[in-house]
Amino acid sequence: MEDEAGLSHASERDWITVADADAIGEQEVMCVTLGDLNLALYRVCADEWYCTDNLCTHGNAMLHEGWLEDCSIECPLHGGRFDVRTGEPLSEPAQEPLSTYPVRVILGQVQVWVARS
Repeated sequence: MEDEAGLSHASERDWITVADADAIGEQEVMCVTLGDLNLALYRVCADEWYCTDNLCTHGNAMLHEGWLEDCSIECPLHGGRFDVRTGEPLSEPAQEPLSTYPVRVILGQVQVWVARS
């Protein structure tokens, strides 16, 4: 059986609580560190959440310091934009996509799915 993110319930241990849902407003971004992963957590609207790598694929800039508009994050260094839903670059100079991670909210807790080996 699969959950809303299309992931097997056998992977339940891979969901990691990263924030209280109330800690992030709509159209805000939060930096999340999980071990070696530096992630950007986006709240696009009340019930629409996304997560990508935080480091821009073009330059050494943290996307959580950029500008979120609808489903697009703009890098604060060179202005490249990415779709936070898919990680795909939307404008130059960004050319490489960001990695994305499934997000869910359970009882007011935001969780990110990160496969553990």
